[in-house]
Amino acid sequence: MVKKIRNDAIFKKPVTAKTNRSKKDLKKFSEKKNNEYKNFYKFSLASVILIFSFFSLPSIVEYLNNNFAKNKTIINVSKKNFELTLKNKKDKIKKIDESSNLENVYDDIEVFSSNEQNTNTSRLSASTIEQLFQDTDYSLKKVKKTKLVNIGNNLDHLPKEMKSIENVKKRKNLFIQIVLPLIIEENIKIKLDRKKLFVILNKNNNSKSDIEWLKNKFKQYGVVKNDFSTLKVRMDEIPVSLAIAQAAKETGWGTSRFAQKGNALFGQWTWSGDGIKPAAADSNSKHKVASFKVLKASVKAYQRNLNTHSSYKKFRKERAIQRDNDGKLNSLELVKYLDKYAETGIEYTKILSIIIKQNSLTEFDDVKILPTSKKLKNLI
Repeated sequence: MVKKIRNDAIFKKPVTAKTNRSKKDLKKFSEKKNNEYKNFYKFSLASVILIFSFFSLPSIVEYLNNNFAKNKTIINVSKKNFELTLKNKKDKIKKIDESSNLENVYDDIEVFSSNEQNTNTSRLSASTIEQLFQDTDYSLKKVKKTKLVNIGNNLDHLPKEMKSIENVKKRKNLFIQIVLPLIIEENIKIKLDRKKLFVILNKNNNSKSDIEWLKNKFKQYGVVKNDFSTLKVRMDEIPVSLAIAQAAKETGWGTSRFAQKGNALFGQWTWSGDGIKPAAADSNSKHKVASFKVLKASVKAYQRNLNTHSSYKKFRKERAIQRDNDGKLNSLELVKYLDKYAETGIEYTKILSIIIKQNSLTEFDDVKILPTSKKLKNLI
């Protein structure tokens, strides 16, 4: 039996060009798959990291703020909103000081004492007050000369004897001596607030305390929607001569029942039930004259009234124009815009003008408080 020997050379499948190409294609396909798997894994890992960062970032930021952020600041966008410059353009002024929320404007003032009778035992007599002023070298002549007044002379109440002082000039002088430091002190407070407002408006970043301060001032001045232009118009002083003239007119130079019993210097009305009923009011009338615990509260309420109530919008606009022109306030011009303060209208403003002129009250408009320290002097 003959054994057949297989010839591999014969039976071996010949290697052709087509076979070589198939191997190369297979290798490329395998490498491509491996690359796709690698890319998939990388993409999946990146997605997991991104999702984790998205959910954990707020917690990380809060932790860093609570533990490491010492000087937190808030970006100030007020300058973008503060576009009205009041460059003597009344058409622009018409667009501001339009809306108000006056519900809480008197919250910081001790107003509306429910009792007609003043129960405070610190009321001084006229002779005692005159002696006090002499001892402290406080006279209107000196004030006009030095343009300074000591607010340490502030009194809480008018003396009962105002009506019994027969010498009219003496009564007027005493009245002015009593109300002058009260008016100037409240004006200084407004002036410092106004100065701080402009400092804040010129900042690029506002602190948390700045934001809180602004929030309180918006409330005090009845400003809605964070309207900085309106706040600027309302947060301003009342000329001293005008305030004295109105106090003199409303109280009969300190002799009225409202001033004596309720420390009411400006005859402001209230419908809250706390106040003094006018003797001439009819039975159907529900208004009363607001009474106050101290004279200073009456001055503050008066200023807040002129600075917030819609009846005095024209007054505030004229004041803003005067500020923008040369910075000085002209009481004899401003008084023309207070015709809605009293029922007599224009006649009321004419009487105020006469009081200002006859008593040379404009001489007190540039009086400042006597500084008790270098710091206070720099502020003033």
